[in-house]
Amino acid sequence: MIQFVKLNQIGMKVACVTTLLFLSACSMGISTSSLYSALAKTVSRPPLPHPCDSTYSPGSDLDLDQNLADPLELLQECREVLRNRPAQLQRAFVQTGHGDGRQTIRVMQWNVLAQALGEGMDSFVQCPMDALNWAERKYLILQEILTYRPDIICLQEVDHYFDMFQPILASLGYQSSFCPKPWSPCLDVENNNGPDGCALFFNHKRFQSLNTTHLRLSAMMLKTNQIAIIAALRCQATGRAFCITVTHLKARSGWEVLRSAQGSDLLRNLRNVAHRIKTEEKAETDIPLIVCGDFNAEPSEDVYRNFATSSLGLDSAYKRLSTDGKTEPPYTTWKIRPSGESCHTLDYVWYSHRAFDVKAVLDFPTAEQIGPNRLPSYNYPSDHLSLVCDFSFKDPTLVS
Repeated sequence: MIQFVKLNQIGMKVACVTTLLFLSACSMGISTSSLYSALAKTVSRPPLPHPCDSTYSPGSDLDLDQNLADPLELLQECREVLRNRPAQLQRAFVQTGHGDGRQTIRVMQWNVLAQALGEGMDSFVQCPMDALNWAERKYLILQEILTYRPDIICLQEVDHYFDMFQPILASLGYQSSFCPKPWSPCLDVENNNGPDGCALFFNHKRFQSLNTTHLRLSAMMLKTNQIAIIAALRCQATGRAFCITVTHLKARSGWEVLRSAQGSDLLRNLRNVAHRIKTEEKAETDIPLIVCGDFNAEPSEDVYRNFATSSLGLDSAYKRLSTDGKTEPPYTTWKIRPSGESCHTLDYVWYSHRAFDVKAVLDFPTAEQIGPNRLPSYNYPSDHLSLVCDFSFKDPTLVS
C-alpha cells in the first residue's frame, strides 16, 4: 500500500519539478529554451497514467504533429549549463564492419544510475555529493544521449521517467515505454521521485511499433523484482521486423543462481514473443533480436554462457572491440565504494548474428580519462558507461 501511495505522488511532482527546473535555469542566466518548453508542455497535458501495474506504455502520449526540438540546440544548452564542469569524456566509434549507412540502426544501452540511489544508497565515497545534484546531472545524462543520437535507447535505473526522460525525448521524436520494478529500492530513500525501472525509447519516424511486452522475470517459478521490456518494431527503411529488449538483472555477488534463472526466463519469453511476431508477420525467417541490459554478471557466469549458447543465435556486440573477436571489454562499470574499488564488465548488447552485422561500436575511455576517483564524477553522470552500437540488416537471402 505504501508503494502505491508513493507511486501516485509522481504526477503531483511533475509540475513542481518543472517549476524548479525553470527557476534553476533563470538562476544560471539561461533564457527560456526548448528544453524547458518541452517540460512545460507536460504540465498542460492530462496527467500521465501511473505505472502501478508495470505496464505503462505511453505511445499514445507522443504528439506526432508537434514541432520537434532541435537536438543540436538542446546539446548546446546542456554544454552551456555544464560549462563549469570538466569536459565530457572523449570516445570514438570503432568501425567493425561494412554496410549501407542508410539502414544503420544505432542502439544505446545504459544504466543511467537512479538519482535516489546515487544520492541516498550507493555510497560512492570518492564522488563529491554536489557532483550528483540532479539540477546539473540531468544535463550530463542528456548530453550523453544527444552526443550519440541513438535510434533506440535502452535504459536501466530510470527514476525520473515522467518528469524528464519521457517529455524531453518525446520532444525529440522518441516513442517510449517504461516498466518500474515492483519493489524499487528508490522508494526507501527519503524524498524519492518514485520507483526506478527500465525504459525503452525509439525514433518513431524510423520504426513502427508492432507490440510491446512487459515482463516481471521469474526464477524457480517465483516472480522476482527484476524486469524486462520486449518491443517488436518494424524498420521503416527496410520493412523488416525485429525485437529490441531492455532488462536489468539482480545485482551483487551471491545471486548468480538467481541471475541465471532470470536469464533463462527472459530467453524463454524472447522465443515466445519472436515466434508470435513471426506468425503475425507471416515471415519466412526468424524475427531477429537485440537484447540490451545490465546483467550484473561477468562473462564467467552461467547467465552469460546461457545467452552465448542459446538456440536463438545471439552474440555479444562488444566482443568486436577485442583483437580476437571473442573477449568482452575489461570494464563497463568502475566505481569506489566503502568496500573498495569495483571494476567489472556487467553490461551487454546481444544480437542475432545471423540477421545483423555490427558496423561500429563506441569505445571506452581509458583509466586515465576516467580519473582516479572513478565513476560517477563531475563529467560523467553514472557508474556505468554507455554502450552504443551501429547495426545493419544482413541480406535476407543470406539469412535464409
